[in-house]
Amino acid sequence: MAFADYRLRVPLRVRWAEADMQGVVFNGHYLTYCDVAVTEYWRAIGLKYPQELLAGGSDTFVRKATIEYFAAAHYDDELFVCARTAQLGRSSMRFVLELFRQNDLEHALIAAELVYVNADPNAKKSVPWSEHVRTLIRNFETVAPEEAANGGR
Repeated sequence: MAFADYRLRVPLRVRWAEADMQGVVFNGHYLTYCDVAVTEYWRAIGLKYPQELLAGGSDTFVRKATIEYFAAAHYDDELFVCARTAQLGRSSMRFVLELFRQNDLEHALIAAELVYVNADPNAKKSVPWSEHVRTLIRNFETVAPEEAANGGR
């Protein structure tokens, strides 16, 4: 991916509490940065999360989270956490995320992938995304998400 492929770009400054003794961001905090981006993603597409999903009888659950580390972020770095929906299945979605220093948009510090499943929170069974959510995502993204012809997972 490239920085230009992301419409969602969340600015973030690394705080002291997120860095270790060497001033490098502790690896677990990158997932927190990704979570911040996903929260802002729902807001950016115009979805009141979690209220709107819960009102429709569903909520999202993380199924998979992976991070590939290229370079470390350091205390006081000014970053962009970028996210987009790369794939939209029947009941799942795959976010791709990258983290960039604001003064270097050519080199990602990390690349992450988060897979969410939309499910009935009581039955814990997957349910299809509503057409409303699908439309919000499609209308927001600069690069259209992959969608399986048969609806996929």
